[in-house]
Amino acid sequence: MVLLHHLAFRMDGNNVPGPFQGVVDFAVMGSFGVAVFFVLSGFLLARPFWQALDAGEPMPSLGIYALRRAARILPGFWLALIVSFVLGLTIYGYDLGREEIVRFVAGFFLVSDWHWVTLFPVNNNGPLWSIGFEVTSYLLLPFFLAVLFAVGIRGWPARFAWVGVIGVVLVLHWMVMQWAPIDEVERGWRYGLVGGAKAWMPRFNPIGFFAIFALGALAAGVQVKLAGMRSYLFDVVGLASIVAAGWVMVAHIGGLNEGFGWLDVPYGFPWMPLAVAVGLVALPSSVLAGRVLDNPVARYIAEVSFGVYIWHFLVIGLLERLVPPAFETSGEHGWTIWLASSGAAIVISFAVATLSFRLLEQPVVRWARGLERRPVPIQKRELAETPS
Repeated sequence: MVLLHHLAFRMDGNNVPGPFQGVVDFAVMGSFGVAVFFVLSGFLLARPFWQALDAGEPMPSLGIYALRRAARILPGFWLALIVSFVLGLTIYGYDLGREEIVRFVAGFFLVSDWHWVTLFPVNNNGPLWSIGFEVTSYLLLPFFLAVLFAVGIRGWPARFAWVGVIGVVLVLHWMVMQWAPIDEVERGWRYGLVGGAKAWMPRFNPIGFFAIFALGALAAGVQVKLAGMRSYLFDVVGLASIVAAGWVMVAHIGGLNEGFGWLDVPYGFPWMPLAVAVGLVALPSSVLAGRVLDNPVARYIAEVSFGVYIWHFLVIGLLERLVPPAFETSGEHGWTIWLASSGAAIVISFAVATLSFRLLEQPVVRWARGLERRPVPIQKRELAETPS
């Protein structure tokens, strides 16, 4: 969705053939894909916690949780960040100033989401902004779930308590909006990425994005309770949720791509993340729809999607810069050029993402899983078993 958003955004709207205008307009709203992957991340990462909570077991190991998150995210992200930074200094010819160094360092250490100066770690790979927001959500998820474990709430009462957590998070987001105003000096996308970051913030802040993430975590809690059920009713609900998510995107066509919703939380909040969350609850318990959607193509895209996300913007920019007339869409042949350029960008992005997954991301994940299974040395085990 985000890849299509950035491709559609490069098409001159005046040169889009009439029958395809609606398709391009809808693709521009692919920016809402950010909400999809925040909900999906919350859903997947919260499931083991809900299962342990319901079983009365201790909270899952935070060490293993951190190891898995680091292994899955850091290698690909760090490589994309470093390559983007180097290409920015060489092919793009950006100056290496104090601000560029600060932004890169903040991105490298995953704290770029806390200030508008650092929100975009590099100039030539904009989508990397979201990684810091994701990591903050990774930290906040076990923090709030630990409260449920400490109190000992289980079952449906724990799910209702999590609704309260989302409420608290939204209050905190509102407080950020009220107490962290941004001045108007060079604020706006006409001033570059840093000016654009000033335009996004404080509406874009890690607390607000955790509200989206937390809806995914709530969906995981509900799905864990329904996991043993199978019914065609879930097929209907699951497919309806997909239609609803698409409808939210359609409703925002012509407006801001950020789709600010309740309390100015981005990307159609709460309706877009709620639609995705309902789909994640329903489709695993469906009879047919889930099996149809869980096909080899979908599995492949899911497998390499992180790589597509962190590399595609750089690929588009390099094509535009090095292979003219790529993405020069304002002329007579703009539509044809855009189709060819977009096709090339899609193929290259998926090829790079596949290589990234096979050669870097997957091996590191397997190595990290091996660390989890590594037996404790005998001497340490005997010491641990010795009564105090």
